[in-house]
Amino acid sequence: MIRAGRRLPRRRRVITARWFPARLKPSSSPRRPSQVPTAKPRRAVTMRRLHRSLLLAVLSKPLTRHRPPLPPHPHRLPFSTGALSTVPPPPDAAQGTARARPAGLAFLETAELQESAGDHQKALDLAIKALGPLQESHGGWSLPVARALRVSGAAASRLGLLSDSLESLDAAAEIVDSLQGGGAEAATVGAAVHDELARTKTATGRLWDAVANLRRALELKVRFLDQGSAELGDAYRDVAEAYVGVLCFGEALPLCLKAVEMAEKRFGEDSEEVAKVRRILMVVYTGLGCNEEAMAQNELIRRVYERLGLDGELSLVEIDGAVIRILLGRSEDAMNDLKKVMKRANKESLERALAFVTMAKIMFSQERFSDSRRCLEIARETLDAKGYGSPDRVVGAYTEISMLYESMNEFEVSLCLMKKTLAFLEGASGMQNIKGSISARMGWLLLQTKRVDEAVPYLEKAIEKLKNCFGPVHFGLGFAYKHLGDAYLEMDQLQSAVKFFSLASDIINAAFGPKHEDSIEMIQSIANAHGLMGSYKLAMDFQERVIDAYESCGPDFSYEIREAHRLREQLKMKAEGSRSAVFPANSLPSLLTDRK
Repeated sequence: MIRAGRRLPRRRRVITARWFPARLKPSSSPRRPSQVPTAKPRRAVTMRRLHRSLLLAVLSKPLTRHRPPLPPHPHRLPFSTGALSTVPPPPDAAQGTARARPAGLAFLETAELQESAGDHQKALDLAIKALGPLQESHGGWSLPVARALRVSGAAASRLGLLSDSLESLDAAAEIVDSLQGGGAEAATVGAAVHDELARTKTATGRLWDAVANLRRALELKVRFLDQGSAELGDAYRDVAEAYVGVLCFGEALPLCLKAVEMAEKRFGEDSEEVAKVRRILMVVYTGLGCNEEAMAQNELIRRVYERLGLDGELSLVEIDGAVIRILLGRSEDAMNDLKKVMKRANKESLERALAFVTMAKIMFSQERFSDSRRCLEIARETLDAKGYGSPDRVVGAYTEISMLYESMNEFEVSLCLMKKTLAFLEGASGMQNIKGSISARMGWLLLQTKRVDEAVPYLEKAIEKLKNCFGPVHFGLGFAYKHLGDAYLEMDQLQSAVKFFSLASDIINAAFGPKHEDSIEMIQSIANAHGLMGSYKLAMDFQERVIDAYESCGPDFSYEIREAHRLREQLKMKAEGSRSAVFPANSLPSLLTDRK
C-alpha cells in the first residue's frame, strides 16, 4: 500500500527464482511485460499478467506420499453423519446387541490389519461391514464408528474412489471433533482422519482445504506425541511445506523453524535430513523477501552437501543460490556459481540445463538478448533430447524458459512451450496448482494476441484450479478474474465482464489496498464496462471513486488525477447525448503507458 505523496513505482521485470527444492516459488508483485528493444511487441501491453509466483508454484510433496490411485470402482460409500444414530445404546443391551459388539470390533480390527498390509479392497469391505454392528453396540457418534469410517475413507482413496473417500472421512472428522475431551485415543484417531482428508483433498486438487486439515492434524498430534518425537517433527515440516505450497509464507515460517530445531536435535546440525528442511526454510525466506536470510540457509545447505559428496543435490542448491544472489543484485557472484555447476555436471544433465536457464535470466537482465536466447536454446536441446524421471523439475525448467521468451515478447514460442508443458502434465498426478497457473498465463497471452475465443476456456479452467489450490481470496485468482473480465469485454458480453471485474476488484483491493495502482485500475475497468453498457450513472459513480483514489495518493499524481477527471467529463457528455464524447476511452493504465 502506498503512502500519500509518494508516486507508485513503475514495474520493471524482476528476475524470478527457478523452482526451489520444495518445488515452490516465492511471491513477488504482479508485473507488466517488459518492452524489449530487439523484439517489437504485437501491441502495447496494458493488462496485468498473472502473478509469476503462481506459475512457478509446483506441488509440495508431503501430501502425496501414497500409492497412485487404481482404476475407479463402483461407488460404495453413500455415507454421512445424517445416517448415524444420535441415541447411545442402553446400558443393558439385548442379547442380540451384545453379540453385535464383538462382531463389529472384530471386523474393524481386521480391516485395520488389512489396511496395514496394503490390501485396500479387503480393508474397505470389512470397514463397511463393521459400521452397522458398531452403531448398534457403541452408538453412531462414537470413536469406533469414526475409526471404521477412517479406514473405509483411506481405502476408498487408495482405490481411486475419491468422492466416496471424502464423504466417509468428513463424517469421521465430524464425529471425532464432536468428542470434546476424548483423551489421547480420540486425538490419535482425529489426527489420522485429518491426515487422510488432507491426502484425499490434495489428490482432488483442493490444496487450500488440505492445508487446514494438516494444520488440525498437527494440533491433535501435539496433544499425544512427545515433543521430541520423530512423527511430530515430520508433522511440523509437512505443514510448513503445505503452507509454502499455497504461498502462505508467513504461516510457514514459525512451523519451519520448529521443524529445523527438532531435526537438529534428532539428526545433528550437519545432517542431510536437516539440510532438506533448511531447503524449505530457504524458500520461505525468499517468499517473504528476506533474501539475506535465504542466502544464509543456502550456504549452510551447501556445506552439508559438499561434506557428504552429494554432487547432484549440491548443483541444485548452487543454482538456487545463484537465483538468490540475482535477487540481491550480485549477478557476477551468481554467474560464478553457475559456472561451478556447469563444470561439475554432465553435458546432458538436468542440472546443466537448469544452470543455462538461470544464466539466460542474468543475460536478459543485462540486455544481452542474443546471448540469453542462445542459453535458452541449449537448455531446450538438453531437455528435449533426454527424458527425466522428475516431472516437476522438467516442468519448472520449461516454465522458466517460456516466461523468458514471453519477456522477449516472443509470445508464440512462449505459448508453444506452455502447451507442451500442459501436455507433459496430463500424465502426472496432482500438480493442479501449476496446471492452473499455466492455464491462466496461456489465457492471458491468447488475450494479448487477440485470440479471445481461445483465451476464455483456459481462463475458466485456471480459475477453478487456482481457487482450489490457493483459496478464494488469493490475489492471483483476482488477476485471473480480471483477465476473464477483459475477455468478456472484448466479446461484448458486458454483464459478464462487470461480474468478473467486480470479483477481481474485491480480491485485489483486499490484497494490495485501495491506493495501489492495480486496485484503482480495477475500479476504472468497472467504470469503462458500465459506460459501454450505457449505464452512465453507475459509470460516473465508479469514475468518481477512481478520482478519489488518485487524489488520496497526493499531488505527485496530478497527471493521473487529470486523466481521471477527463474521463469523467467524457462520461458526463455521453450521458447528456453529446456526439463529441469519446468515452469509452482507453483505461487509465493504457494512458499511463502511452505517456511513458
